[in-house]
Amino acid sequence: MVAIHEPITDQDLEPLTIRRRFNRFLERHLPEGLYPRSLIIIITPMVLLQSIMAFTFMERHWDQVTKRLSRSVAQELSLIVKLHGSFEMLGEDEAAFIELVNQTTGLGFSILHDAELPPPAPKPLYSLLDAKLSKQITKRVGLPFWIDTLGRSGYVDVRIKVASGVIFRFVTEQSRAYASNTHIFILWMVGSAIVLLWVAIIFLRNQIRPIQQLADAAHSFGMGRDVPDFRPRGASEVQSAARAVLRMKERIERHVEQRTAMLAGVSHDLRTILTRFKLQLAFLGEGEQVRELRNDVDEMQHMLEDYLAFVRGDEGEASADTNLDDLLVKAAQNAGTERASVTVDGPTGIVFRARPKALNRCIANLVINACRFGKNVRIGGAVRNHVLTVTVEDDGPGIDPDYRDDVFRPFFTLDDARNQDEGGTGLGLAIALDIARSHGGDILLFESAMGGLKAEIQIPV
Repeated sequence: MVAIHEPITDQDLEPLTIRRRFNRFLERHLPEGLYPRSLIIIITPMVLLQSIMAFTFMERHWDQVTKRLSRSVAQELSLIVKLHGSFEMLGEDEAAFIELVNQTTGLGFSILHDAELPPPAPKPLYSLLDAKLSKQITKRVGLPFWIDTLGRSGYVDVRIKVASGVIFRFVTEQSRAYASNTHIFILWMVGSAIVLLWVAIIFLRNQIRPIQQLADAAHSFGMGRDVPDFRPRGASEVQSAARAVLRMKERIERHVEQRTAMLAGVSHDLRTILTRFKLQLAFLGEGEQVRELRNDVDEMQHMLEDYLAFVRGDEGEASADTNLDDLLVKAAQNAGTERASVTVDGPTGIVFRARPKALNRCIANLVINACRFGKNVRIGGAVRNHVLTVTVEDDGPGIDPDYRDDVFRPFFTLDDARNQDEGGTGLGLAIALDIARSHGGDILLFESAMGGLKAEIQIPV
């Protein structure tokens, strides 16, 4: 049975495009590390949830509590207005009435005679107290009034016109009509959020540390360094990944040991045959044909050594503290010829961990290549941003940019044989690149300021 699918339309692709744009936005602005990303994943929902809860709770809290407090104040004002009429009917003294109200309610009550209501005070942009209290006074008292919630900090000034020229004034604290204890809730919420974040930070740090240790160990393994203290730790998934890395390292080491043993056997057998050739040639005496055969045997032995060195790589040599000055001087001495002048920029005083013999051969191969085609060769080194940079420059013909990647391929040759070593095997630059990459680095080729080629070894340290 064949399923028939409808063609995808632009409307189907639109959500995918939006999602991709959103993902690109996140990738562009989110930090690269797992630790800060994990913190953002935890902090963002918690902050949003607490903000929504705080807004909802506090808005309802302020609304309901302020409404009830304002209603209570308005009822007291209404009661005072009605009681004043009863006192006048009984002929009681006004001063005694004011004293009774203030002692009983504490509203800051006073009576103004021959007075009118002030002009309307400026209203705040948003004030829950002003809106609720004004609404309750209108509903409970039902007389013209004036209210000011901004003039005196922490106080409310209410004036009610009970008769022509008679104004009742009330000056009381805002807390009587407004829920002023919300700061306690805010402090509690912020405090709990800080505690939760502190716990999350400690927990995430402990969970991510094994991942960072695994990444560092894998990086060290890739650079040929041993990490004897590394043990699988952390969550089960991280431990499983760590054990897989260790098993992979063991398999690679066994493979290298088997290959080294096989190469040692092949090298021994071939060297034995070449030795017999040399002995047989020694008994043939001197002559033009004997000299040619002897040169062929020497060239064959040199090519055999290069092939075996390329296949063997730099395995078996342990990393050690290496002085860059000694390395550059030794490479210059080993590669120096009568045809070219080799100078070393320095001293640098840089010491780092590497395989000194392998790295010396890497630099020497580049210097030999430079000496074959230039009369002046300059080598130097420096460390910037934890990256060791060794440069080899010459004033020779250089290499066309289109072939700078190809010259590192084994047995690849140009017309000028620029990538060959002294033996002509075409493995000089290939061996150098293999050694640099075994240290976790690379070799880049540029145009030199001297007019020729500039080879730059970059190795993280």
